[in-house]
Amino acid sequence: MFEALSERLEDAWKKVRGQDKISSANIQDALKEVRRALLEADVNYQVVKDFIAEVEAKAQGAEVITGVRPDQQFVKIVNDEMVRVMGETNVPLAQADTPPTIVLMAGLQGTGKTTATAKLALHLHKQNQSCLMVATDVYRPAAIDQLVTLGEQIEVPVFEQGTDANPVEVARQGIEKAKETGVDTVIIDTAGRLQINQEMMTELTGIKTAVSPDETLLVVDAMTGQEAADLTRTFHEQVGISGAILTKLDGDSRGGAALSVRQISGQPIKFVGMGEKVEALQPFYPERMASRILGMGDVLSLVEKAQEEMDMSDAEEMQSKMMEARFDFDDFLKQMRMLKRMGSFGGLMKMIPGMNKLSGSDLEKGEGQLQRTEAMINSMTTQERKEPELLAKSPSRRRRIGKGSGYKDSDVKKLVGDFTKMRSLMQQMGQGNMPSMPGMDGMEGMLGGGAGGNMPQPGQPGLQGSPGNAKKKKKKGKKKKGFGDL
Repeated sequence: MFEALSERLEDAWKKVRGQDKISSANIQDALKEVRRALLEADVNYQVVKDFIAEVEAKAQGAEVITGVRPDQQFVKIVNDEMVRVMGETNVPLAQADTPPTIVLMAGLQGTGKTTATAKLALHLHKQNQSCLMVATDVYRPAAIDQLVTLGEQIEVPVFEQGTDANPVEVARQGIEKAKETGVDTVIIDTAGRLQINQEMMTELTGIKTAVSPDETLLVVDAMTGQEAADLTRTFHEQVGISGAILTKLDGDSRGGAALSVRQISGQPIKFVGMGEKVEALQPFYPERMASRILGMGDVLSLVEKAQEEMDMSDAEEMQSKMMEARFDFDDFLKQMRMLKRMGSFGGLMKMIPGMNKLSGSDLEKGEGQLQRTEAMINSMTTQERKEPELLAKSPSRRRRIGKGSGYKDSDVKKLVGDFTKMRSLMQQMGQGNMPSMPGMDGMEGMLGGGAGGNMPQPGQPGLQGSPGNAKKKKKKGKKKKGFGDL
């Protein structure tokens, strides 16, 4: 997501780097790079034109802050303008004064509307709101079956009356059913078309008139670029929408839709789909999205994902184990599986500041290393998982685990060594002692030191380390990949 845009913006920062201050002359080349980057990302031309004009005006009028380099200040100005263009703040779902809250989902075929309906239902379900999904797409083959299947998967009921029913009547009766059962939110999945036509608009208008929804959300495919903004505007003019859900954002390295929808259509993006899994729906926060685009990560969203998956009492117990060197392979396996539930490895890594520099091949290697680690841990006995010291002392145990998992005993030995070093490091930190850099080897091996050892700062090129570090690496020779190395 946004890789191409982030890389091109990096070229813009280079144009200002090394300057003493921001001036009209030295930002022109940078502005050209920003303009080129946004146009290549398929951002609407008028949005780009207005964006550049605003950035130029703010940059020239910016006061130089002591201790802040001009390129860093320029990055902040671009960041602030991106946030403004995308809507400044998160716009939550409307809530009806008297339940149920009614959400009408609209959109063309192929945008992921039915899946987005289920994703939104699961999102609300996690917030302890009861939901009912209503299937009114009676035209597309298996559309109702798809929604029913998704409903069973997320344990949310679906109201449907088959393919011969009238969509308006299905919607109306679905609302009545929700009122009878005391449901908090009703989400109505409607029929789409391959392109905008009057038949679809008439049906949508009819359903909207019949049920008077509190929210009318347009589901838009982010990969359509600036067309997504034009589509949102057209739907708003003809049907009247209150916001948009941007799907497939994880599959678009350009990001133009995210920067165009609000400015062109006038309607806020309320949610974004970040993957195919039904859990992959996030509320849209302009400031977090700008941070991702500029390669500064999204730590808040990462923390929220972790909070969804981890019980606080478990987290406290795990912290205590780490600080007292009681953390074992069972605990580590539990953490790995929690990460899997949070989403793709690559998606999570890109939320960490500086990790946007990782290539696709690096992320694949990291994910593969975690899979190999899981295979080796699964080949251990219950006692060996609880007492890693047994493996450190017994080559025969390591050979057995290697054979059982399909790897060499040297791989198992490296895993145990990295794990032991990491436990020792955690214990020292728990006692208030910051280990010397050589003592970080275990942590580096466990957490992917190959890729993250020198993380770039926002607005800076990838750092390669100091000359002193380079000399040390030469003396040591080529470092073996540790478990978790990317």
